[in-house]
Amino acid sequence: MFATREPDASVPADFSTCGEDVLKEYDPETEVSSSSKPVAFLRRHWLLIAIVVLAVGGGALFLHRARQQSAANTRAQFNFRNNAVAVSIATVKKGDIVVRIPGLGTVTPLTTVTVKTQISGIMEKVNFKEGQMVKKGDLIAVIDPRPYEAALDQAKATLARDEALLADAQLDMKRYEDLIKQDSVSQQQVDTQRATVGQDTGTVASDKAQVKTAELNLAYTQIASPINGRIGLRQVDPGNYVTPGDANGIVVVTQLQPISVLFTVPEDNVPDIMRQLKSGATLAVDASGRADQQHLADGTLSTTDNLIDTTTGTLKLRASFDNPDLLLFPGQFVNVSLVVTTLKDQTVIPAAAVRRGAPDGVQSAFVYLVNANNTVTVRPVVLGVVDGENQAVRSGLDLNDVVVTDGGDRLREGAQVELPDATAAEVAKARAQAQAERKNQPRFPFGKKRKGGFNGPPGGYGGGRPPGGG
Repeated sequence: MFATREPDASVPADFSTCGEDVLKEYDPETEVSSSSKPVAFLRRHWLLIAIVVLAVGGGALFLHRARQQSAANTRAQFNFRNNAVAVSIATVKKGDIVVRIPGLGTVTPLTTVTVKTQISGIMEKVNFKEGQMVKKGDLIAVIDPRPYEAALDQAKATLARDEALLADAQLDMKRYEDLIKQDSVSQQQVDTQRATVGQDTGTVASDKAQVKTAELNLAYTQIASPINGRIGLRQVDPGNYVTPGDANGIVVVTQLQPISVLFTVPEDNVPDIMRQLKSGATLAVDASGRADQQHLADGTLSTTDNLIDTTTGTLKLRASFDNPDLLLFPGQFVNVSLVVTTLKDQTVIPAAAVRRGAPDGVQSAFVYLVNANNTVTVRPVVLGVVDGENQAVRSGLDLNDVVVTDGGDRLREGAQVELPDATAAEVAKARAQAQAERKNQPRFPFGKKRKGGFNGPPGGYGGGRPPGGG
């Protein structure tokens, strides 16, 4: 419709394109107005934008960590199900269990003597060393004997004089008796002389007693040990004046051989103890250090108190020890173990195999039983008496069963275990013996129900998971 206008040839080419060049020139106002719009938006909404950015970043970090934790848990479960746990094991056996009653006792000497002087005088000599072992009759100290020697001499002289007077009176009495027959003397003179003889006889007897007293006082100047034992610290130094009234005495001697230990037991154990004593049994008693790491002495129960302490509910007992090595010291606190009886033919496992938890939600004691395929089963047990490192089991285990003793903190129901090479043959032998014994047991028509109190098949207890592996 419209004709295309050709450019005029008379018009220069530069002028034909000047309009386009003008349109293409840079417009500062237009450019500023178009770029200022996003900057203004950012200035007005910068806080909201920052919150959005932080939320997006935190969410991404949380998802990343959750994926890492999930992967770690998956690897742990894979390792638990597929990697065997190295453990130590033991075989259930039959043995004797010693029933012991533990207690805390105090070493008490059977005899403690405070050696005192029986006379007054100067301590002339001390004939002992502190801590020395002495025997009965050994000289301990000497008091100045000179005053008592003089008193003895005086008593002897008095005795000699009075004995001479008595002899003279007896001669006169004999003369008067002869003269009275001739009526040469009166009866009164004879009676008087007879009284004089009696008086002199009494005086001589008194003098003899004085001599004995003086001899005894002289002997008291030599102070000897009254018992066998150990000398304590010296209370009086030589040169001091001592009297019988001194409260501390000269020294204390304590008997150490034999020695006793006083300890208490709960009143619940009293019937068993009295039953054994009534039957004439001699109950053994062991004494060890406070930490139960050092055995000190072996003794026997010697006597019991006649009354239970109502405030503590305990009975006081005394045990006697020969103490040959002098390891028991007066006043020492010791751990005492009273052997009441011995239980024969008990099912015994190491105490380290026993664990406590709540399999199937019931709090009880249990063990990890090693199966033939080297997996473990949680087996609840009823415990008996503990004897040191041995634990008696009343029910829950059979002879030659294999239980875990070390490494159980990493085990769960059905976990795979790795047995030591040295015990693999022993385990196989124990399992063979156990199978042979089970075959020899009588069969019941309706099957034998396992005792122990938890539902589940004979080979396991329903996959119970004890908390914490312990």
